[in-house]
Amino acid sequence: MKRLHLHISVAELQPAVDYYSRMFASAPDKLKQDYARWLLDEPQINFAISTRSNRVGLDHLGIQVDDESELNDLHERVQGADDEAGSLQQTTCCYAVSTKAWSIDPAGIPWESFLTMQDAELYGINHQDAAKSSQACCSGAAPRPDGSGCC
Repeated sequence: MKRLHLHISVAELQPAVDYYSRMFASAPDKLKQDYARWLLDEPQINFAISTRSNRVGLDHLGIQVDDESELNDLHERVQGADDEAGSLQQTTCCYAVSTKAWSIDPAGIPWESFLTMQDAELYGINHQDAAKSSQACCSGAAPRPDGSGCC
């Protein structure tokens, strides 16, 4: 199964959690001091919000898959659409350990293709430190085309 991922940066977490919890008629399944996530079946989406970006609004989109075969198939298609799509890398991001790759669509919107293996206690690398790391999460900044950190 594939699930659309949408990550929105917010100025304050609690008012956004209240709003989206009412909209989805569901509390977040993951809630941290700077991050919340709803894994919804109706609509089928991985919806996340965080306070970790320098800007408020759409942070990035993505497609989450359930197994490595789906991830490889999706990554091949993304590479066919974006010659500069990043390579698959394991990273800790958004309180999860995942294998992911980044690409940029023609409108300049960052997209991630990812498979989550397990939860993590730490968010990952802060966006301020992302440009210094090849294992960057990229939340709050557009990823480099080669997938190695953020611009």
